[in-house]
Amino acid sequence: QVQLVESGGGSVQAGGSLRLSCSTEGDTLSSYCVGWFRQAPGKERQWVAVLSSTSSTIYADSVKGRFAISQDNAKNTLYLEMNNPKPEDTAMYYCAAVRPAAVAGGCASAFTKRLYTAWGQGTQVTVSS
Repeated sequence: QVQLVESGGGSVQAGGSLRLSCSTEGDTLSSYCVGWFRQAPGKERQWVAVLSSTSSTIYADSVKGRFAISQDNAKNTLYLEMNNPKPEDTAMYYCAAVRPAAVAGGCASAFTKRLYTAWGQGTQVTVSS
């Protein structure tokens, strides 16, 4: 099972930028569907973005045009670049992974948290106005 570790969270002002990282050990991240989720206090964990094994990217409407998911295969690390964050983006952010064969329709269909089999511990992002 792939082990995921997030980092890069913290406090940022609205309109600023922040980059989250998700690293792995003992496995190759590029062989998985990988995504970012977030969970605000008292709310369900929601999908933010997914990166397919062919490097196509899909975003939730709430972050489209502001956030960017990418992957550095040489560093075996997944990123979430948060540009122009808003106070409503405040949440614990998690990276997650699942083998493409386990997702009907492939990584482009991996929007649902129940599909993912590996999760990091989360990194907190707080956006102030």
